[in-house]
Formats: sequence, C-alpha cells, structure tokens
Amino acid sequence: MLFPVIMAGGSGSRLWPLSRQLNPKQFLALADAQLSMLQATLQRLQGLQVALPCLICNEQHRFLVAEQLRQLGLEQATILLEPVGRNTAPAIALAALQALSQADDPILLVLAADHLIQDVEAFHASIRTALPLAEAGRLVTFGIVPTHPETGYGYIERGAALAPGGFAVGRFVEKPDLSTARDYLACGDYFWNSGMFLFRASRYLEELERFQPAILDACRAALAGGAQDLCFTRIDRKAFSACPEDSIDYAVMEKTGAAAMVPLDAGWSDIGSWSALWEVSAKDAEGNVFKGDVLAQDSCNTYVHADSRLVATVGVEDLVIVETKDAVLVAHRDRVQDVKKIVERIKEAGRPEHLNHREVYRPWGVYDAIDNGHRYQVKRITVRPGAKLSVQMHHHRAEHWIVVSGTAKVTNGENTYLVTENQSTYIPVGQVHALENPGVIPLELIEVQSGAYLGEDDIVRFEDVYGRA
Repeated sequence: MLFPVIMAGGSGSRLWPLSRQLNPKQFLALADAQLSMLQATLQRLQGLQVALPCLICNEQHRFLVAEQLRQLGLEQATILLEPVGRNTAPAIALAALQALSQADDPILLVLAADHLIQDVEAFHASIRTALPLAEAGRLVTFGIVPTHPETGYGYIERGAALAPGGFAVGRFVEKPDLSTARDYLACGDYFWNSGMFLFRASRYLEELERFQPAILDACRAALAGGAQDLCFTRIDRKAFSACPEDSIDYAVMEKTGAAAMVPLDAGWSDIGSWSALWEVSAKDAEGNVFKGDVLAQDSCNTYVHADSRLVATVGVEDLVIVETKDAVLVAHRDRVQDVKKIVERIKEAGRPEHLNHREVYRPWGVYDAIDNGHRYQVKRITVRPGAKLSVQMHHHRAEHWIVVSGTAKVTNGENTYLVTENQSTYIPVGQVHALENPGVIPLELIEVQSGAYLGEDDIVRFEDVYGRA
C-alpha cells in the first residue's frame, strides 16, 4: 500500500490576481470547475491502493486544507504544519519520519498539490511501473515526456534501461535556453523534471543522512518537539527554523547512485502561468478560453476569467484578462511570467492585494468586505452550520449585525439570544461577544463596523474552538 505525501505549500504568484498568498493556486478550482487542484490531486489517487494521505502545508493555510479534505471525506488525513518554508528536502523528510511512525516502512508517493494530470490511467500505469524499482531500493522520479521545447522546467537525462520500464538517471539539468531545449526535444533522451517521486521512507532518509545529515537531524528534532493541535500536527518552530533549506533534487537526487526515472506521458502541467492554463483548457473556435460572464467581439487566442462582473473584449488577441472583486490583470500571453513582478511591486508598496482576496476564508466560513470608507466597513458574513466564531472583543470598533438568512446565536456581554432573518443586534465597543450558527443551513448576515480603527488585528480572543491565539 502506498503512502501518499502531498506537498501543498507555495504561493502561486504567477497566477495573481486569482492566486493570493493566503489562498494560493493549489486551493483554487482552475482546471476543474468543481474541484480545487489539491482536491483533484487527491481524487486522482482513486484506483490505487493507498493509505490516508499526509499533507504538508503552511500554517496560514491549515483551515483551507482541513476544509477541502472534509469536503472529500478525508478528515482523518495527516496534516503537517510547516512553521517556515524550508523547501522540499526537509518537507519530505518530515513526511517520511511521520510515515515510519504510522506504518512499517511504507513506500511514499510524493506529489505536488498544484499539478494537472489529464490522463489518470496513464498516471497510474507509470506508478505501477515504478513500484518494483522503489521496492528494490531505488529513488524513483517521474520524467514528463516533453511536448515542446520548454525553458521553464528542469530536465532529466535518461540513462541505462532498468527493468521493468524505468531508467537510471543520467543527470539532472537546470532550466535550459531555447536552443538547448530544442536540442533536448530532438534528442529524445531528455524529460521534464516533474518533482514527483516514489521511494521507501527509510531509503530516502538513508540517502538524506548520507548527503545532508543536518537536514535529517533538524527534521527529527522538529517532529519530536511538535504538538497535536486539533487535526493538525504542528512542527516545532525553533528546531525547524534551524534546518538547512534545500530541494530534494539538490540534497539527494543529484548525488545518490540510486536515482531512477520512469517516463510519464499523461497530459501533465504544473499550471505555472496563465498561458499554461490557457494551453490546457478547452477553447472555442477562435482559440479563446472564457470563464464567467464574458462577451467577446472579434477576439481570438485570449484567456478571460470574469469573477464578479461582465468582462467584454473587442478586437483583441493573445491576451490574458483576469477580473476579481478587487483587481484586474491585463497581460499579453507571451509576458505572463512577469506577473510575479507586479506582485513584487504590490508588496513593496505595502498594498494588500497580494495577500488575500476581498473574500477571506476562515475556519467557520467566509466573509466578503463589500464596502469601506472613513470610520466604517461593511462585510457579508457566512457561517457554516454548527460553526462558531471566537469569543472576542474589540478596542476600537462597534458592530451592527443584520441577519439575512438562517439563525444566529449571539453572545453579547452577559446575554445570549437568537437573532433570526430580518432582525439585527448591536455590539458596543469593548463588549465581549460571540456569534454561532446553531442551525442546519448557512447563516448569512451583514456586519457594519464603525470606529476609529477597523483592522483585523483589533481582535482580543478569549476562547476559540479552532485553537487560534
């Protein structure tokens, strides 16, 4: 039985403004209308004999991960929270150590949460080809059969053939220039480096100890010093912060003599840019991809994502247009790799648009900051059935709550009462309060905040069922 390890870190800045730091691309429904990329990765495991997955994610994304697992009925999955990012070699080491504590030296199937694989049967076939190699002690990576001369990926050179369909790794190659990439494609011995792996937990740790013992020592200490928090395993911050930062390729795969490669031809993409998403999406007769409310006149080879309003195009071609509630991106398809430069400028300017959407997800539901001005802010709040916001107070703002649908259970100082549809209540400045949905349908309400300071950091929590500070 395979032990799936899903790496769900990363910020996906090249897919801004849809992908944000607190809601990056792995948690978005990009290639699939119903499933996020993380959920599609997990669904792709159906048909294989696998244990419950182990997910590795940033602390900031823990409730997004937990909710998306809940939607798939995978609440019992292991979620490891990285307090800081240390690249893939330490992340996989944490998962391998965790796997050894749960099973008898399982074979790890290491996947990224934000990859697209269109041919699931071919994906499964490559895993079955790789399995005997992993059982024999090889560290197997999957090499993507290239379809064009790509300069954005690293490559793997195929070495000697290994039964039953794999190859030794000749060498790993950094991202090439266009001329070299063309030579690689014509040669036929080079494959894109997918960043997916199959190996026994103990074999990976043996090779890591051989080549980067400091990483393994730090990961052992970080996991041993961790703690269970609800459904999450928190890694010790101090020990993990001391861990060297390195990728699995640099730390192990480029040094070990046990590396093997199995070709994978399954419609793979890492959806690393808007142009990549355009390439793998179904197009109309003019080569356009439209998501949302879009009207196009004499437009071709264009990607348009309309999130909240009508987007109309006239006489354009080869563009990417992405509209969200708080930002609009217009870029030439050949320049979408530079979107990350816009994100960098947003950060440098101290603006918030890189961090989160206008809609912000919380463990209890979601809120949408629909309007704000001098000394006021208006939010639309949705609370899931059975969920409860923390018992809290604010030093600088008062709040009016108007229930639109459902029933709210309100704690307001010493009083607890129900507020139903078309009713309202008022929370004065400094009043300890809480909000709960005791019903079986979502609670929708409008919150009007007023006061001298309306920042999200003006929250003093006294009690929280989700363990937040």
